Amino acid sequence: MISVERCDFLIVGGGIAGLSATLEAAKYGRVAILTKSKIGETATTKAQGGIAAAVDSIKDSTQFHFEDTIAAGAGLCDPAAVKILVTEGVDRVRELIKMGAQFDKAETGGGFALSLEGAHKRRRILHAGDATGKEIQRTLGTKIVEEKSAKIYQDTIGIDLLLDTGRCYGIKALDIKSQSLKYFLAPATIITTGGLGQVYLHTTNPEVATGDGIAMAWRAGAEVTDMEFVQFHPTSMVQSAELRDLVAIPQFLISEAVRGEGGVLLNDRGERFMEKYHSALELAPRDIVARAIFQEMRQTGADCVYLSLKQIDPEKIKKRFPVIYKTCLERGLDISKDNIPVAPAAHYFMGGIKTDTDGKTNLPGLYAAGECAALGVHGANRLASNSLLDGLVFGHRAALAATSPLSSSDVHRRNSFPSPSEMERGDHSEHKRGMVGEDDIELQRFKLIIKSAMWNGTGIVRSKESLNRTKKMLEDVASRLDYEPATKEDIELKNLALVARLITQAALDRQESRGAHFRSDFPKIDDLNWQRHLIYSAG
Repeated sequence: MISVERCDFLIVGGGIAGLSATLEAAKYGRVAILTKSKIGETATTKAQGGIAAAVDSIKDSTQFHFEDTIAAGAGLCDPAAVKILVTEGVDRVRELIKMGAQFDKAETGGGFALSLEGAHKRRRILHAGDATGKEIQRTLGTKIVEEKSAKIYQDTIGIDLLLDTGRCYGIKALDIKSQSLKYFLAPATIITTGGLGQVYLHTTNPEVATGDGIAMAWRAGAEVTDMEFVQFHPTSMVQSAELRDLVAIPQFLISEAVRGEGGVLLNDRGERFMEKYHSALELAPRDIVARAIFQEMRQTGADCVYLSLKQIDPEKIKKRFPVIYKTCLERGLDISKDNIPVAPAAHYFMGGIKTDTDGKTNLPGLYAAGECAALGVHGANRLASNSLLDGLVFGHRAALAATSPLSSSDVHRRNSFPSPSEMERGDHSEHKRGMVGEDDIELQRFKLIIKSAMWNGTGIVRSKESLNRTKKMLEDVASRLDYEPATKEDIELKNLALVARLITQAALDRQESRGAHFRSDFPKIDDLNWQRHLIYSAG
């Protein structure tokens, strides 16, 4: 059976960008939210450190925040986008607080307990212990439920965008539980599906982060940009060798805020090493810290370095980082006494669907916001704790922009899209299932090939040789995926294969090192030839 749902605004993804967009769009029309798992199972919920905003107008300013973001972006930030982020971000955060978000308060003075993180000039990170993302997700989600702002479709994964004469008018999706097709029709579709960290063997991202929105947009003809810029978080907790080799096991993140409160990095010999790499030591930009750890591991032959919290008062550790403390204790580490074994892992994607500052793509009717979108706000390397702010600010802006063209003719158009019977004739053919689609073991094998190839060849340090090797392996995998996806796992595998190829090609094309993209054969930044964005499209 095929079912059809009509709405004014279709939000694909339920993290901070999607929820922020929903609250704004609901003021203007009917909203539907699609999530491929349960609502709340997002990267937003996993975010520990906090959300950056210059709310302290005495010791901080939006200009300082602007300068720090520009500096971290390594020459590729769009100043206009950054200005919007840091200025409107203060308003959006204050709205969150009015909604009931419980950020930690300072022990004296009545203000917020603001943290310091890498590459920030000032303490400007609001946090709720080390579960800030969960608190923000709760706050926005509660508001949506209380106001009945949207109809939520859980366990629903997008397959492809629907197009008519170059315009997006919705999405073809799979109801995962019933295995039936659903068509969601809307004049405005906003993709907020988050990142693609699961394309790498080691990642802090949840299992849902498979690049679905970016892949769907690409297949529909949307432009993508900055695909080479993948941020590797320096400090994910290292599991046993057996666990590290398993597919889709997210690495447990040790927040950058731990280093902001005084945590130091030690190599396998017990030596503090960051002074060799940057004057800001452990609070250097993330790409520098990640490569420093990578280099130390290579030199000592170890599979990790260590994060020591012995300089921090034990009671402060328990109060400030309750989730990290409890999780490490469950894994046999008392972090008030024991060093934490850490190593880099894929964490955040600076690239994605190319948009303007209003979330508009090159396809009419299609918008994007949050980690799946790229508008130059993060440049080549995201500043710590700007990710939640990005989703909050630009999810809101995308929804606002999507309301502008919503005229009576658009509403009429919503009701005149193809009928279910017409769609069934055009789309509901028998699934062409290949060897992979029919065999779960083969599906997992190809997924492991993709993830391992990306980690080894398109990872923290890249070269023409490693990238070409990865490209060849990915092309071989893609040639074996000639089937119509019929399950969530099928869809995700094809999407992972696609975004992996896009990342690798962009990394091959950019013949320099900048921000999170490091080429050992082109180790220098080259502003003359490469201070520009690489844009790709399938059209």
